[in-house]
Amino acid sequence: MNTAVYIRVSTEGQRTDSQEQELKRYCRQRGWSKLTIFTDKISGAKTSRLQLDKLMQEVRGGSVARLVVYKLDRLGRSLTHLALILDELNRLRVPLIASSQGIDTSDDNPAGRLQLGVLMAVAEFERGIIKERVNAGLAAAKARGVQLGRPATINGRAVEIRKLKAKGLGLRAIARALRMPPSSVHKALQLAA
Repeated sequence: MNTAVYIRVSTEGQRTDSQEQELKRYCRQRGWSKLTIFTDKISGAKTSRLQLDKLMQEVRGGSVARLVVYKLDRLGRSLTHLALILDELNRLRVPLIASSQGIDTSDDNPAGRLQLGVLMAVAEFERGIIKERVNAGLAAAKARGVQLGRPATINGRAVEIRKLKAKGLGLRAIARALRMPPSSVHKALQLAA
Protein backbone atom coordinates (compact mmCIF):
# COMPACT_ATOMS: atom_id res chain seq x y z
CA MET A 1 0.00 0.00 0.00
CA ASN A 2 1.08 3.55 -0.71
CA THR A 3 1.91 6.38 1.59
CA ALA A 4 -0.17 9.27 0.31
CA VAL A 5 1.51 12.66 0.54
CA TYR A 6 -0.77 15.67 0.22
CA ILE A 7 0.72 19.07 -0.61
CA ARG A 8 -1.23 22.28 -1.03
CA VAL A 9 -0.45 25.92 -1.67
CA SER A 10 -3.11 28.60 -2.03
CA THR A 11 -2.25 30.05 -5.46
CA GLU A 12 -0.70 29.02 -8.77
CA GLY A 13 2.19 31.44 -8.17
CA GLN A 14 3.31 29.68 -4.99
CA ARG A 15 5.83 26.83 -4.99
CA THR A 16 5.39 23.42 -3.43
CA ASP A 17 9.01 22.23 -3.45
CA SER A 18 9.78 23.05 0.20
CA GLN A 19 6.77 21.02 1.43
CA GLU A 20 7.57 18.20 -0.98
CA GLN A 21 11.24 17.98 0.05
CA GLU A 22 10.36 18.00 3.75
CA LEU A 23 7.69 15.33 3.36
CA LYS A 24 9.88 13.08 1.20
CA ARG A 25 12.67 13.37 3.78
CA TYR A 26 10.20 12.57 6.58
CA CYS A 27 8.93 9.48 4.72
CA ARG A 28 12.47 8.29 3.88
CA GLN A 29 13.43 8.45 7.57
CA ARG A 30 10.55 6.12 8.38
CA GLY A 31 11.28 3.71 5.53
CA TRP A 32 8.17 4.57 3.54
CA SER A 33 9.41 4.40 -0.02
CA LYS A 34 6.22 3.82 -2.01
CA LEU A 35 4.82 7.38 -2.15
CA THR A 36 1.95 8.83 -4.13
CA ILE A 37 2.08 12.61 -4.14
CA PHE A 38 -1.07 14.70 -4.55
CA THR A 39 -0.56 18.44 -5.12
CA ASP A 40 -3.23 21.14 -5.21
CA LYS A 41 -2.71 24.83 -5.94
CA ILE A 42 -5.98 26.17 -4.63
CA SER A 43 -7.36 27.83 -1.51
CA GLY A 44 -7.82 25.55 1.47
CA ALA A 45 -11.27 27.06 1.95
CA LYS A 46 -12.43 25.08 -1.11
CA THR A 47 -13.82 21.77 0.08
CA SER A 48 -13.64 20.22 -3.38
CA ARG A 49 -10.12 20.10 -4.75
CA LEU A 50 -9.08 17.94 -7.69
CA GLN A 51 -6.11 16.22 -6.07
CA LEU A 52 -7.69 15.97 -2.60
CA ASP A 53 -10.74 14.33 -4.20
CA LYS A 54 -8.46 11.82 -6.01
CA LEU A 55 -6.61 11.15 -2.76
CA MET A 56 -9.84 10.45 -0.89
CA GLN A 57 -10.97 8.08 -3.67
CA GLU A 58 -7.74 6.12 -3.20
CA VAL A 59 -8.26 6.10 0.56
CA ARG A 60 -11.78 4.73 0.04
CA GLY A 61 -10.38 2.17 -2.41
CA GLY A 62 -8.09 0.79 0.30
CA SER A 63 -4.78 1.54 -1.43
CA VAL A 64 -3.49 4.09 1.11
CA ALA A 65 -1.60 2.96 4.23
CA ARG A 66 -1.22 6.47 5.70
CA LEU A 67 -1.66 10.12 4.77
CA VAL A 68 1.21 12.54 5.36
CA VAL A 69 0.82 16.34 5.26
CA TYR A 70 3.14 19.14 6.32
CA LYS A 71 0.51 20.84 8.52
CA LEU A 72 -3.19 20.24 9.16
CA ASP A 73 -4.08 23.55 7.49
CA ARG A 74 -2.68 22.17 4.22
CA LEU A 75 -5.45 19.57 4.34
CA GLY A 76 -8.30 21.88 5.34
CA ARG A 77 -8.74 25.45 6.53
CA SER A 78 -12.23 24.96 7.91
CA LEU A 79 -12.44 22.91 11.08
CA THR A 80 -15.67 21.36 9.86
CA HIS A 81 -14.13 20.19 6.57
CA LEU A 82 -11.03 18.96 8.35
CA ALA A 83 -13.22 17.06 10.82
CA LEU A 84 -15.06 15.32 7.97
CA ILE A 85 -11.75 14.22 6.44
CA LEU A 86 -10.40 13.09 9.83
CA ASP A 87 -13.59 11.17 10.54
CA GLU A 88 -13.41 9.35 7.22
CA LEU A 89 -9.71 8.56 7.65
CA ASN A 90 -10.44 7.29 11.15
CA ARG A 91 -13.34 5.07 9.98
CA LEU A 92 -11.16 3.64 7.20
CA ARG A 93 -8.27 3.17 9.65
CA VAL A 94 -5.87 5.36 7.68
CA PRO A 95 -3.56 7.31 10.02
CA LEU A 96 -2.96 11.01 9.42
CA ILE A 97 0.51 12.39 10.03
CA ALA A 98 1.24 16.14 10.11
CA SER A 99 5.04 16.10 10.02
CA SER A 100 5.76 19.62 11.27
CA GLN A 101 3.21 19.47 14.09
CA GLY A 102 4.09 16.09 15.60
CA ILE A 103 0.63 14.71 14.90
CA ASP A 104 0.45 10.99 14.14
CA THR A 105 -2.90 9.23 14.59
CA SER A 106 -1.50 5.72 14.09
CA ASP A 107 -2.86 3.02 16.41
CA ASP A 108 0.59 2.57 17.95
CA ASN A 109 0.81 6.26 18.92
CA PRO A 110 -1.37 7.01 21.96
CA ALA A 111 -0.48 10.73 21.95
CA GLY A 112 -1.59 11.00 18.32
CA ARG A 113 -4.86 9.22 19.09
CA LEU A 114 -5.42 11.70 21.93
CA GLN A 115 -4.76 14.62 19.56
CA LEU A 116 -7.23 13.14 17.07
CA GLY A 117 -9.81 12.76 19.84
CA VAL A 118 -9.40 16.39 20.87
CA LEU A 119 -9.65 17.60 17.26
CA MET A 120 -12.77 15.50 16.70
CA ALA A 121 -14.35 16.80 19.92
CA VAL A 122 -13.68 20.41 18.90
CA ALA A 123 -15.11 19.74 15.44
CA GLU A 124 -18.21 18.11 16.93
CA PHE A 125 -18.64 21.12 19.21
CA GLU A 126 -18.38 23.46 16.20
CA ARG A 127 -20.95 21.42 14.25
CA GLY A 128 -23.30 21.65 17.25
CA ILE A 129 -22.88 25.43 17.45
CA ILE A 130 -23.57 25.75 13.70
CA LYS A 131 -26.69 23.58 14.04
CA GLU A 132 -27.95 25.74 16.94
CA ARG A 133 -27.40 28.92 14.88
CA VAL A 134 -29.23 27.47 11.87
CA ASN A 135 -32.18 26.34 14.01
CA ALA A 136 -32.34 29.72 15.76
CA GLY A 137 -32.31 31.48 12.39
CA LEU A 138 -35.11 29.27 11.06
CA ALA A 139 -37.20 29.85 14.20
CA ALA A 140 -36.69 33.62 13.93
CA ALA A 141 -37.66 33.57 10.25
CA LYS A 142 -40.84 31.58 11.04
CA ALA A 143 -41.69 34.05 13.81
CA ARG A 144 -41.40 36.89 11.29
CA GLY A 145 -43.82 35.03 9.02
CA VAL A 146 -41.26 33.98 6.40
CA GLN A 147 -42.51 31.05 4.35
CA LEU A 148 -39.82 28.35 4.48
CA GLY A 149 -39.24 25.68 1.87
CA ARG A 150 -39.92 25.63 -1.82
CA PRO A 151 -42.83 27.74 -2.98
CA ALA A 152 -45.93 25.69 -3.73
CA THR A 153 -46.65 25.54 -7.45
CA ILE A 154 -49.91 23.65 -7.07
CA ASN A 155 -51.97 26.70 -6.12
CA GLY A 156 -51.00 28.54 -9.30
CA ARG A 157 -52.06 25.60 -11.44
CA ALA A 158 -55.25 24.64 -9.62
CA VAL A 159 -57.52 26.42 -12.15
CA GLU A 160 -55.89 24.57 -15.08
CA ILE A 161 -56.14 21.25 -13.25
CA ARG A 162 -59.85 21.77 -12.47
CA LYS A 163 -60.60 22.74 -16.11
CA LEU A 164 -58.90 19.58 -17.42
CA LYS A 165 -60.71 17.47 -14.81
CA ALA A 166 -64.02 19.04 -15.90
CA LYS A 167 -63.23 18.00 -19.49
CA GLY A 168 -63.10 14.40 -18.25
CA LEU A 169 -59.34 13.85 -18.17
CA GLY A 170 -57.99 11.46 -15.57
CA LEU A 171 -55.30 12.23 -13.04
CA ARG A 172 -52.38 10.86 -15.09
CA ALA A 173 -53.59 12.51 -18.29
CA ILE A 174 -53.76 15.88 -16.50
CA ALA A 175 -50.28 15.32 -15.09
CA ARG A 176 -48.91 14.56 -18.58
CA ALA A 177 -50.69 17.52 -20.14
CA LEU A 178 -49.36 19.95 -17.52
CA ARG A 179 -46.00 18.19 -17.10
CA MET A 180 -46.56 17.82 -13.38
CA PRO A 181 -46.14 14.88 -11.05
CA PRO A 182 -49.37 12.90 -10.64
CA SER A 183 -49.07 13.34 -6.87
CA SER A 184 -49.21 17.15 -7.29
CA VAL A 185 -52.31 16.88 -9.49
CA HIS A 186 -53.92 14.56 -6.90
CA LYS A 187 -53.10 17.01 -4.08
CA ALA A 188 -54.54 19.95 -6.06
CA LEU A 189 -57.75 18.03 -6.71
CA GLN A 190 -58.04 17.13 -3.01
CA LEU A 191 -57.55 20.76 -2.02
CA ALA A 192 -60.21 21.87 -4.50
CA ALA A 193 -62.75 19.38 -3.15
